[in-house]
Amino acid sequence: MTEKEKMLDGKIYDPSDSELAELRINAHKLSKLYNDTFDDEADKRAEILDKLLPNKGEGVNLQGPIYFDYGVFTTVGKNFFANFNLTVLDTCPVTIGDDVFIGPNGSILTPKHPLCHEDRNVYKKADGRITDKEYGAPITIGDNCWLAGNVTVLAGAKIGAGCVIGAGSVVTGEIPPNSFAYGNPCRVVRKITEQDRLIYKKDLF
Repeated sequence: MTEKEKMLDGKIYDPSDSELAELRINAHKLSKLYNDTFDDEADKRAEILDKLLPNKGEGVNLQGPIYFDYGVFTTVGKNFFANFNLTVLDTCPVTIGDDVFIGPNGSILTPKHPLCHEDRNVYKKADGRITDKEYGAPITIGDNCWLAGNVTVLAGAKIGAGCVIGAGSVVTGEIPPNSFAYGNPCRVVRKITEQDRLIYKKDLF
């Protein structure tokens, strides 16, 4: 297996691999270019996103600044919106469904690191390059989800369709569809039901 194949499969891999380094540099450059554009430069932003996120649907709107580790390993559905400071470390596949909203400072983090420092610390390879041992797990966010501000989604997490994740939550496991969940670690508080529709919120009108 190549180091890229190991990484995407959740196995221990060498992040100093030249193919991975080139992909990261490209994504970091494209992220910086995007961050240097403004809201009224829609065509320029779209051109950058086509390169950074080749696996995206129509209507993707990222407020910026954004930070992607690879970009090419993230799949985004249509009508995706993320507010300021979206960070996606896609060392393993990240899959985001249609009509997903993410508030400011959202973090989607697939990497893991060994708990023992003997395994975690950097070391020098025979060729002189500095590296470490890393691995990860994929993340999936279903259709029609809203992740409020400062939500962090960790490696291996799965958020079912129609969920709302409260501000400041840390999602570590699986959240069933149509759940209102929050906390650290994030836990389901209750189901989202028809009674949550705006037609029942007379005081808001």
